[in-house]
Amino acid sequence: MPRYSDEILDEVRRNNDIIDIISQYTALKRKGRNYFACCPFHNEKTPSFSVSPDKQIFKCFGCGVGGDVVHFLMKIENITFPEAVQELAARAHIQLPTSDDPTENAREILKSKVYKVNDEAALFYHNQLYDSKIAKEAQDYVKKRKMTNTTLKSFLIGYSSDNNELTAHLKSKGFKEEEMLASNLIGKSKTGILYDKFKHRLMFPIQDVRGRTIAFGGRVLDNSKPKYINSPEDIVYSKGRNLFGLNVARKGQTGLLKRILVVEGYMDAISLYQNGITNVVASLGTALTQSQGWLLRKNAEQVIFGYDADGAGQTAIMRGIDILKNMGIDIRILQISGAKDPDEYVVKFGPDKFRRCMDEAISVVEYKIKILKQKFNLNNTSDKIKFLNEIAKILADEDNTIEREVYIDKIAKTYSISSEAILAEIGKITNRNTNTKVMGKKILERPDEVVRQTRVETNVDVDDSKINANVLKKEKMTIYLLINHKENCYDRIKKAVDLKYIKSKKNKMILEKLLDDANKNVDNENIIGLFDNQEIIDYLSGILVTDFEIEDEERAISDIENYYLKEIQINRRDEILEQLKTKDQLTEEEIKSLEKELNDIIMGLAKIK
Repeated sequence: MPRYSDEILDEVRRNNDIIDIISQYTALKRKGRNYFACCPFHNEKTPSFSVSPDKQIFKCFGCGVGGDVVHFLMKIENITFPEAVQELAARAHIQLPTSDDPTENAREILKSKVYKVNDEAALFYHNQLYDSKIAKEAQDYVKKRKMTNTTLKSFLIGYSSDNNELTAHLKSKGFKEEEMLASNLIGKSKTGILYDKFKHRLMFPIQDVRGRTIAFGGRVLDNSKPKYINSPEDIVYSKGRNLFGLNVARKGQTGLLKRILVVEGYMDAISLYQNGITNVVASLGTALTQSQGWLLRKNAEQVIFGYDADGAGQTAIMRGIDILKNMGIDIRILQISGAKDPDEYVVKFGPDKFRRCMDEAISVVEYKIKILKQKFNLNNTSDKIKFLNEIAKILADEDNTIEREVYIDKIAKTYSISSEAILAEIGKITNRNTNTKVMGKKILERPDEVVRQTRVETNVDVDDSKINANVLKKEKMTIYLLINHKENCYDRIKKAVDLKYIKSKKNKMILEKLLDDANKNVDNENIIGLFDNQEIIDYLSGILVTDFEIEDEERAISDIENYYLKEIQINRRDEILEQLKTKDQLTEEEIKSLEKELNDIIMGLAKIK
């Protein structure tokens, strides 16, 4: 793993405001000095995810995760520390030094070469498509699908022939065997012969949002099987982290797109683009992933699901809703009739009618009610009651009070039931859910700082629950002061605190770092970077976003200073008392010395407030 200097890491953090980065993934609302949101790492209805712009850290008091901007990106994108630093550096146009680790350097070099192999292959396939001598069948297929030259060039659609032309072409361009094999475009036989993996197929390059070619899909031109084959995941390609066509949809656009239509396959996306629907992407499979959800959140204000109307498509829509619902994005579901999928609809009825369908795409609540309605016979009184009760459950999950009110009025009129009855049922469900979640706790009680851990790299073997609450609070206050009031308290606390009297192992680990003179001048924003252990990072983030309500800085420092000086004296007093129990083993001089020291301690304790 590359080790970047503290100076480089400081520069990367300084140039990537945590509010800007997290806002790309979830909707933040300001309350006082901090921002809050529903946590993007676990499902919740009441926001417990806090972000501090002053300290440049985040903390969820529900699931316990926390850290700085690098840790957030690592967790949200499921990437490594170096990858997160590289991503943030690229965003801020910061040039990172190369690694001193030869293994890591070799991997990064190979990765960059695979991107080049893929880009070269995409151009090669694309050019082959225009060669009527070898691509006549592919050209006929393209004409049959009425693909224009603009579409072919926008998506760099190409053709792979029956022979091994790509292998020969890449060799002629100077690519090494290792680089070609790593791209998964080229295979190697048992006898050591290199060959093209994609043969006699229409080729669809898959590009990331930056326009780099990361993989390929190939479609047969006859009835042979399999109909489609796709690149496997490799050093540059992760299927669940990319969206086909996003780079094309974003071309020439700045800021968020007004809306994005999500369809299942790349042929669906290309056909819609061909017919004038340019803000379309494909999820490279039926099920939307969390990472694809973040990509959509970062690139559009509204997401419209246009999956097929079959069972798999409807299941995928529900999964997509679950993924996007806490990301602060407007979710709609496309409704079409007279065609089995969006591709067929736009060809049959034209782009204008399709755009009207997009304009009229229904909300999540309306979609859930529509699906629910199919399960009941509303002419049957018993079924109608069950149906309305289920609707109440759906509305109870709706956070927006205005939207809920609109739906209640609409449902009341449609199904001849009073708004008051629906509201009463929603109230019952809400209270029931609240009582279940509280489980005996006071409703206004703040959640435990670490309720559950989503991912712990190294367990810190400690049970803070067995430590006196006031002792823990003092230890946390000490940490808080050392970070936020360092200039006035560092030397005093360093002199007063003896780490052997720190009860919590987590607090001891943190204080060892903070009281190390080598870390004395680390900026507050970079304190989190001193730690590698994710559990400690989560825990420390909780301390940093806690308001200790310090009104008098000097008094707070003195209290901590006196507390630990007193702790040292009390422990020494107890040691002396234990020693004096065995006077017969001590000399008279030793007894006098201990009694004098004990007297001095008692006098000193009396003076400490």
